[in-house]
This record gives sequence, C-alpha cells and structure tokens, in this order.
Amino acid sequence: MIIYKFGGTSVGNAQRMKKVASLITNDDISKVVVLSAVSGTTNTLVEIGELLQKRKPETAIKLIESLRNDYNQLISELYDTPEAHKKGTEILDKYFGQMLSLANIPDFNLGNNKTMLAFGEILSTNLFQIYMESNNHDSQLISALDFMTIDAEGEPEIEEIGKKLKPQLNKRLTITQGFICRNPQGQTDNLKRGGSDYSASIIGAAIQAEEIQIWTDIDGMHNNDPRIVKKTAPIAALTFDEAAELAYFGAKILHPASILPAQKYKIPVRLKSTINPDAEGTLIGSKTSSRDVKAIAAKDGITAVKIKSSRMLLAYGFLKNIFEVFGQFKTSIDMVTTSEVAVSLTIDDDTHLESIKTELNKFGNVEVDINQTIICIVGDLISEKSGILKRIFDAVSDIPVRMVSYGGSRNNISLLIDSKLKADVLNALNDGLFENVKD
Repeated sequence: MIIYKFGGTSVGNAQRMKKVASLITNDDISKVVVLSAVSGTTNTLVEIGELLQKRKPETAIKLIESLRNDYNQLISELYDTPEAHKKGTEILDKYFGQMLSLANIPDFNLGNNKTMLAFGEILSTNLFQIYMESNNHDSQLISALDFMTIDAEGEPEIEEIGKKLKPQLNKRLTITQGFICRNPQGQTDNLKRGGSDYSASIIGAAIQAEEIQIWTDIDGMHNNDPRIVKKTAPIAALTFDEAAELAYFGAKILHPASILPAQKYKIPVRLKSTINPDAEGTLIGSKTSSRDVKAIAAKDGITAVKIKSSRMLLAYGFLKNIFEVFGQFKTSIDMVTTSEVAVSLTIDDDTHLESIKTELNKFGNVEVDINQTIICIVGDLISEKSGILKRIFDAVSDIPVRMVSYGGSRNNISLLIDSKLKADVLNALNDGLFENVKD
C-alpha cells in the first residue's frame, strides 16, 4: 500500500483532476489517495467564516453563491456524461445547502467555522470519486471524519486511526480527505499543522504503508530556491532530520510537522511531480546522498532582538529570565548567540514584540532589527565536518552577516542577514557550495 497525496493546485481544475486520475490508475499498486480542497476554496471558506463571525451574513452568502458558480463550471468541464453531471450537481446542492444553513445561524461560532472549513476537502473528494466511477475505475471514497481523530492535545491517535481504517481498505484505490478530522468531542475539526501532508503522513504511519508520496508541481525538494537561484537541482535523498530542517527554515514544498508520524514509524516519504511523474523526486528516509551540504533554505519575516547588560557578566539565571519573557508571551525562538554581556536571538512572530521589549528592558538595553532573513545550510552531520564553515564564509565574504548559529544541530548551520541581501546570499552560497557537485 502506498499513500498518494495531492494538494489544492493538483486538483485545482477539471484537467488537473483528470491528470490525478491518470496518475493513480497507471499501475496495479494499492493506494490511499489523500486530496486537498480545490485551490482557492479554503481561502474563500476562511473569508466566509470570518464574515459570519463578524455577523455579516449577507456578504458571506454572496461569497457562497460565487463559490457555487465556480463549482458549477468545474463539474461542467469534469464530467462527460449526464449521469455524472447529475451526481455532481446533487453533491453541490447538498453541501452548498449546508453552507447556506450555517450562514443563517445567528450565533455562528468557532465550531460552526470548523464545519465550514471542512467542506473544501469534502467537495473535492466527492466530485473526484464521481469522476472515477464514471470512468469505471474501481475506487471507493472513505470520509476522514470516520477514522481521523485527535486527542485533547490536538495530536493524532495513530493506533486508533489504524484500527478504524485498515478494515475499510478493501479496494485497490481508496480516496479520502486531508486536513479534516474529529476532536475528542466528536466534532468536526482540523489538523492545523501541515494540513493534507500531515494527513498523508498520519495515514501512512497508521497502516504501516510501504511509502508516502507527496505530489506537487515541483520535481522534488531542490538544493536552493528555484524562484531566486537559476542553477538549482532536485535532491535525490534526504534524512528525516535534514528534511525537517529545510522545511522549518523555508522550503515551501513540505510543512515541517508533516513528516513527524512517518519519521516515528519509519515510513519513507517521496516528493514527486505531477508535471514530470517519471522523475524519481526526493526520497526522505533513513538514507541520504553522499553530498555533505544538501540544500539551502531561507526563512523571511525574522526579527532579531539583542539584550545587552553588564549584569549578565558571571551571573547565573540571566538566560533563564530572558527566555521566560518569551515563554510568557508564547513566542518561539529560532536562533540564539551569547557573549559575556549580551544575548542575541531571533523570532518569527512579532505579535507581542512591544510587550516583550517592555519586559526585557528590566534586564538591560534592548535593540531590535526587523526585516531579517535566516539562511539555513543543511547537510549530513555538517557541523562535525572540517572545512564546511570556511566554504560558507568564503562564499559570503563580501556580505555582512548579523548572526551565526553553529553546533546546535548536527545538520544545520544558519546565518542571519538583512532581507534585502537574501538573493545575493542564496546565489553566492549556491556558487560556493554546489558548483561542480553532483549527487
């Protein structure tokens, strides 16, 4: 059994849905196919929910009607037979009717909103299954709400999910939804972290799949950002730790939390391309390629905070006090460096920055730099190999570096730079680290 996950872009219109159908039916391998909502749908549903929580039902209903028109167009292009079109229309009537019912609830609340958000995946999978049936493919649709559950902490109940799902996998192709689940109260909820990628990873772990495949329009994870750097290449293999570092520090192809279940249960994850399905893509697992530096990623929107105080010299408890301030405001820290009289650190959420500064001023002088970017260089045990730092700093010798994080992770060396220098740094590192290097 292999898990196939397709995101919103892959099912974004009728032609792309047909492409997905051809990809999953071109062999005899048993599959669970996890689908996201049609691209743009979830954003629209979020907007509808926000309007309803602000008690603006008239505007929300207009958005629902506009979305329904988009889906009318989708099914007119997706189905070739009157029977299939009739079934598709019935699905739209059912779920858009439920949306309108929710829109008319006077005290629309968070629970109603989560139900609203689930309609995106419910629509895409139901419409896709009708297409499969109309083309005589032996598939079945199983609702994620029948097996995907989370505990009181929001964590997936993997063993329980496996017990519920395994008996239902009696056809070669099983279609189900990503993102949505039920909470301990039995209410419709969502997985929040990683969305449909996370769903695929959970399902793969729960049924001990042979492999989890995440299909996008990119041929695997690249060794640099192809939107900024011209000479990039897909990476053949990464360890789970390397992939997690890259995902956390900006590689958009994968959410950092999405592979955790697969890693825990040792299920390989392969990143594949719908545009170039014959390409091997990137395999994430226990093995890696021989290259020492694998890839570079960039994380924008970083704020650097420096606390300088002579009281820090030879004092104990100073760092504890500093970190407790960030903990108080539930703000996570990415990078940390220290000297005898100063601590510099970075955050990617400045929601409580002013309050944090007020508290930190009790311990010393506070300086803040905004519009910073973390450049993350990832590889296999690169913090333990000689010469890596020299190659990195030779590559960026003409570029000012605000902070360096080295040794905290065996797989990651990070640089903090001004965001306006991001393109220069990515290209310089690409030339310095990857020139004439092959997997």
